[in-house]
Amino acid sequence: MRKLTLLCALISLLLMASDSFAQFNRKSIKKNNKRIASYTGKKPFGRQNVYTAVGISLNALNYYGDLSPLPSRFSTDISFTKPAIGISLFHRFGPRYTLIGQFMYGTLSGSDAESAKKASNESVNFREIRNLSFRNRIQELSVTAVFDLFENEGSYISRVKWTPYVFAGIAVFHHNPQAQEPAKFLDGSPNPDAGKWVDLQSLGTEGQNSGTSTLQPGDINYGIKTYSLIQAAIPFGVGARFRINEVFDIWADIGFRYTFTDYLDDVSRNYVDVSRFKSPLAAAMSYRSNELPANVLAQFQASQGTVPGMVIAPDGTMKPVQGGLIRGFGEENKWNNRGNSRNNDIYMVTSVKLTYILGATFHRAKFR
Repeated sequence: MRKLTLLCALISLLLMASDSFAQFNRKSIKKNNKRIASYTGKKPFGRQNVYTAVGISLNALNYYGDLSPLPSRFSTDISFTKPAIGISLFHRFGPRYTLIGQFMYGTLSGSDAESAKKASNESVNFREIRNLSFRNRIQELSVTAVFDLFENEGSYISRVKWTPYVFAGIAVFHHNPQAQEPAKFLDGSPNPDAGKWVDLQSLGTEGQNSGTSTLQPGDINYGIKTYSLIQAAIPFGVGARFRINEVFDIWADIGFRYTFTDYLDDVSRNYVDVSRFKSPLAAAMSYRSNELPANVLAQFQASQGTVPGMVIAPDGTMKPVQGGLIRGFGEENKWNNRGNSRNNDIYMVTSVKLTYILGATFHRAKFR
């Protein structure tokens, strides 16, 4: 009898323990299911969430400066949009912050002959008479800080689908403005290198101290210095980033580079009297109004008037400028501006970047 009672008590105890365990297990399963259903992949942003990415970019460059269609720092000629390529390294170190180092290579260009007519219906257009042109190959190294408008507190796997952003930073670039040599020198002599691209900085087209001109005290550009081919700029702009999958993003932005030079186009200050140049090529690259089409040149000569000018010829002798100089161009005077030295040049960069997160793999998030 005692054995039967003990057996019944043991069975009852086991049943009670089994029921308690089942209730605990049901609560645990319910809790886990609820957690899984509400899982977003987010967790506090920490060192385990910091990641690095690399990218390539296709860019479009536009120039704002003295050879833009209008005398405004916000004027540009879209037809002179030029391509550029770039490679970038990205480091994300916060819920909203990314640091980007980038190298970019591209070309800027402008031409009075192409742009001036589009911007004005005036019979006498200063920029059309000036008739300058250039190209400039830019090699830029920049570091920019990006601030996301939408916060991302999760790992790279759970980053937001898209976010707008703003950026700003600092850049250093190498440039070298060039132009094509004319068919003739100013005295009418033929140029055997017509059409060849030539570096403008070394010619000193505004009388820079490069050994090509001899300005005297009292001359408007006296004391002008040779500009450096290495310059600094401030990049800034806005854009948006779009997530493609776990490891790829597309970045699209538009930004500006405010430079600390007015010589991206080799144009800034006043004309130098062509007689000051010791090089026939330097004189010809400084004053190009004589290259206008004959009918246009005759119109401007009639409306503006001409003045005689002397220039050194290829044979080393001083000769008259063929046809004379259009009044106000190619002669030294405080009113004879070649460019506007009050505003530095700017270039715009429109960019599309494809980035890949380093060390990441395609996989599903694990629940823990």
